[in-house]
Amino acid sequence: MAVFTPVELSDITEWISTDFDIGVASAVRGIQGGIENSNFFLDTTNARGPNEYVLTIFERLSAAQLPYYLELMRHLADKGIPVPGPIANHAGTILFALKGKPTAIVSKLAGASCMQPASTHCAMVGAMLAKMHLAAADFSGHQPNLRSLGWWRETVPAILPHLSADQKALLVDELAFQEAFFASATYRALPEGASHCDLFRDNVLFEGQGSGLRLGGFFDFYFAGTDKWLFDLAVTINDWCLLEDGALDSNRTQAIVDAYQSVRPLSPDELASVVAMLRAAALRFWISRLWDFYLPRDAHLLTPHDPSHFERILRSRRQSTSGNVFSKSIP
Repeated sequence: MAVFTPVELSDITEWISTDFDIGVASAVRGIQGGIENSNFFLDTTNARGPNEYVLTIFERLSAAQLPYYLELMRHLADKGIPVPGPIANHAGTILFALKGKPTAIVSKLAGASCMQPASTHCAMVGAMLAKMHLAAADFSGHQPNLRSLGWWRETVPAILPHLSADQKALLVDELAFQEAFFASATYRALPEGASHCDLFRDNVLFEGQGSGLRLGGFFDFYFAGTDKWLFDLAVTINDWCLLEDGALDSNRTQAIVDAYQSVRPLSPDELASVVAMLRAAALRFWISRLWDFYLPRDAHLLTPHDPSHFERILRSRRQSTSGNVFSKSIP
């Protein structure tokens, strides 16, 4: 659980009642999971009954950066994509300040995360991810993925002193590979647009079971940015289709990619870049987990994720070829 800035009910009761039309705040509870922001479930009551929202205090993102994420969520919600909708105050504002830090309130989606997904779950995620990309194609906002190559270059030197010789060699070699890939004509030709960039299993909700199973929605868009859509798909595959040894489960991979392509077929350049992008997605999260592990911030009950998880994934992707990673998924 990460709560960098504690919030008590007394801190927000008057603010909620005075500035919003969502009822009276009745409870606020820290949310388990996540290591970037302070997140809380916010309960309110009004004449129609109880309601539940999510209140987020942003610990790293600035007030200047945040409109991109909030407007993207509003844009997607207006297009029918199941994402949390930002809650405006009486003045129409969706970004606020609480305890001196930028803050937002969004609607809470129904459902629960599935941490052991089957092919059915993966297919739903793949199809909705493609729909989200197409829905965001006309989004007017632009902000680069702040955890992409530029951030890797800045962060790796601070991490290297903490690593073994073998890990250093791996990190330096992979960064050089990705620098060459990002500079290539093939990379530049890849379709891009607003992307989630962090669509892990704990950022997706499902409702129902069996034939009644449905996708409840995507949330936690605060790593989103304008990036290659293939990167977004690669991040998703690396988490949803994972085996314990870091390899990909072929059935779940086939399900997620086939469902994605049923909505938005991958271009020839994308098909040629799947392994390089899977490596990029693994590198991005290995670097961030190393950073959080060795250079942590103070937080109440914060437990950084194990960096070795994405080290295993990166080593596995470096041993892969397009033929054996997507042998059943890519025509």
